[in-house]
Amino acid sequence: MILSAGTELAIATNEHLANISNTLIYSAMAVYTLAFFAYIAEWLFGSRSKVARTASALTSGTQKAKGAPAVTVKKAGGTAVLERPKVVVRSSTGSRDVPDGPGAHGGDAQGDLYGRIAISLTVLAFLIHLAGVVARAASVERAPWGNMYEFNITFSTVAVAVYLTLLALKKNVRWLGLFLVTTVLLDLGIAVTVLYTASDQLVPALHSYWLYIHVSTAILCGAVFYVGAAGTLLYLFKDSYETKLENGGTPGRFATSFLERLPASSSLDKFSYRLNAAVFPLWTFTIIAGAIWAESAWGRYWGWDPKETWAFITWVAYACYLHARATAGWKGRKAAYLALIAFGCWLFNYYGVNIFVSGKHSYAGV
Repeated sequence: MILSAGTELAIATNEHLANISNTLIYSAMAVYTLAFFAYIAEWLFGSRSKVARTASALTSGTQKAKGAPAVTVKKAGGTAVLERPKVVVRSSTGSRDVPDGPGAHGGDAQGDLYGRIAISLTVLAFLIHLAGVVARAASVERAPWGNMYEFNITFSTVAVAVYLTLLALKKNVRWLGLFLVTTVLLDLGIAVTVLYTASDQLVPALHSYWLYIHVSTAILCGAVFYVGAAGTLLYLFKDSYETKLENGGTPGRFATSFLERLPASSSLDKFSYRLNAAVFPLWTFTIIAGAIWAESAWGRYWGWDPKETWAFITWVAYACYLHARATAGWKGRKAAYLALIAFGCWLFNYYGVNIFVSGKHSYAGV
């Protein structure tokens, strides 16, 4: 088959852009690795002089609640003495009077310096990472999420963008940096080794503007769900730590050094809940948009395809979590477990369904 000069030039240009994209992704991984070591240094140099601060605040608050003799209430003609109410630990969020920890740097100037360097490296890596995604889009002349490799590199970009946006909004999330960069490196490592797919055009079913709407919202939702899940997981550890202190126990040295610098369990719980609650309506829209696209591509809105089924299961799981948060008996740890199960459903919907289950969504390949 003889190709025209223009076609050959276009192919060569696309291949060149694909190579540039690959180079940028590897470069981003290198800078993320430097950021990873800077975050490690922040935690290592973080001062341990404040180890007893959380314990002190917690035990003092407990003693006030348990040790104070009574509450005096004025009544007509005299006074009445009432017993102080018991401190509720797990059933109500925010019942403990515990301040947020100082952060990974622990209040240490050198640790804070490494933390700032880590943030700067994360921003640089993000920009290189974003440029790699844009170059990939230019090489395929479409949205860069037509297969799992493209979805992965875009998803991790958006996850970092969510983190940096929260930092720009002055939110107390710098403690998340080490965990975020670690998982982003793992995600990109899997993408470039296991999931890599050469630049190619899409099957006819994907040639629709709904690709930009449906998949972009799914990526954004996944990134926010991921950040929320990280907060939920750390909440469970911090809640156990605070409970052990409150009951007079002595946590291990490593647990104390690490957990006392994180925000209080109530702060982590609220952080995760607000993220999940904010993005849940967008996830609902993602499913609706997918159904509309399915009708356009396959002539039906819903067919219980494995991807559709697990998207719905994920929706139900997050709906149960949000409902549990509004139910007194399911706040705290029980609701947190539901949130982690829901995020597990989202992960399986992406990795498990795409790799192990065949369906109408299998056309994009790995």
